[in-house]
Amino acid sequence: MDRMRLKRMVFYGYHGVFPEENKLGQKYFVDLDMRLDLSLAARSDDVGDTVNYAEIHALAKKIVEGPPVKLIETLAENIASAVLGTYTSIHTVTVSVTKPNPPFDITFDGVTVELRRTRGPDGTVVPVED
Repeated sequence: MDRMRLKRMVFYGYHGVFPEENKLGQKYFVDLDMRLDLSLAARSDDVGDTVNYAEIHALAKKIVEGPPVKLIETLAENIASAVLGTYTSIHTVTVSVTKPNPPFDITFDGVTVELRRTRGPDGTVVPVED
């Protein structure tokens, strides 16, 4: 299976458990690793034979910059479900969401959640088993 990655997309959102997070907001970094067959696009050199990564970026942006959720796990799940629900040619997606400045008195590069999802036999989005 081929791979398309969108690395370190930066969005501004208002997610979190604490009210000040929902009011002030912060940057979020999102990485997508999508598994799909790119052989037709590689041969045809036609954007119609692949997924448009600008559209995928816009989809992730709409979710991250949209209504707040409490957990970055939920944010990652919402992105994975939207990508798989919109693009049937994508078989599996790995979504990483990093919150670089959680509201704690600690020094580190942030917290990252990574989810891998695929389309189940009935079409529902399910976790990938290793």
